[in-house]
Amino acid sequence: MAHLVAVLALDGVIAFELGIPARIFGGAKGPGGEPLYEVATCTLDGRPVATSADFRVAVDHGPELLERADTVVIPASADAGPTTADAAYTPELAAAFARIRPGTRLLSICTGSFLLAAAGLLDGRPATTHWRYTERFAELYPQVRLDPDVLYTDDGDVLTSGGVAAGVDLCLHVVRRDHGSAVANAVARNCLVPPWREGGQKQYVEAPSPMEHGGTGTAAVRAWALEHLDEPLALRQLADRAGMSVRTFTRRFREETGSSPGQWLTVQRTERARQLLERTDLTIDQVARESGFGTATSLRLQLRGRLDVAPSAYRRTFRAVS
Repeated sequence: MAHLVAVLALDGVIAFELGIPARIFGGAKGPGGEPLYEVATCTLDGRPVATSADFRVAVDHGPELLERADTVVIPASADAGPTTADAAYTPELAAAFARIRPGTRLLSICTGSFLLAAAGLLDGRPATTHWRYTERFAELYPQVRLDPDVLYTDDGDVLTSGGVAAGVDLCLHVVRRDHGSAVANAVARNCLVPPWREGGQKQYVEAPSPMEHGGTGTAAVRAWALEHLDEPLALRQLADRAGMSVRTFTRRFREETGSSPGQWLTVQRTERARQLLERTDLTIDQVARESGFGTATSLRLQLRGRLDVAPSAYRRTFRAVS
C-alpha cells in the first residue's frame, strides 16, 4: 500500500508550494512503475479555499484525511504568514493537528514552519523558514533551534524547508531517504531540477546596500572603499582618510554599520565577487583579485564559509538562471 501524503491547504495557500508535494511525491515510482506515494489534499472543513493567486482550489477531503496520513505537509499560506502566524493558529487548526497520529511525519514548506512552531511541534528541534522571515521567527519562537542558512532541516519525523523552491529540495530529500538516490534522481530528472543543490539559503540573500555617502561619520570612507575593494585596505589607512584615530574610527564604524571595518569589508568583497561571478566571464582567479580576496583559494574559503558553496558552483547556479 502506498505511503499516504496529506497536504493541508489553508486559506490563502501559495499555489506554487501547494503543488510541490503532488509533483515530487506523485512522480516517485517503484521498479514496476507503481506509485510509491498517494498524495491527497485536504482543507480544514473540506470546502474550497482561496489561493495566493487568482483562483480557488476545490479538494476531495476534509481534516479526517489527517487521521490516515503517514506524512503531513503544511505549505505556506499568505493568510497564515509570518506577520500573522501567532494569531493564525486557530482552534480549527489546532483541532486538525490533533487528528494527526503520533509518529506521523510532518513537513513544512517555507513559512508553514510558523504554524508548526505555533503548535509547539518544533520546540527544542532544529528548523528553518524563508530567509526573509527568520528574525521574526526567532522573536516569536525562541525555543526552536532555528537555522536560517540551510535549505531544509531533517529531525527524523519533523522536517522544515526554507522559502519557496526549497520545498522541492525537501521533498526530494524525503524521497531519497525513503527509497534511495535512484528514485529521487529519476523524479528530479523528470521535473528538470537538480536532485541536490549545493549550499544553503545564504547564497540567495542579497547583501544590504551600503549606507548613504553623506554625513560626518564613516560613510564617505566606506564609499571610497567600495571603489577600491581590489586593493589592500588597512584599518590605519581607512582611519586616516576619515581623519580619526583607529580607536575612534572603529567605534564610529561599528555604531554606523553594526560591524567592524574588517567584517564589513569581507561582506562587501563577497558581494562584489558574487556580482562578478553572476555577470562576467572572468576566471575565478580574476574574480578573486577584482574583489580583493587576492587568490582563488582565499575566495573559495570565503564563499564556502559565508555562502556554503564554491565559486564555480555559485556561478553555474546563477548564470543558469540569469
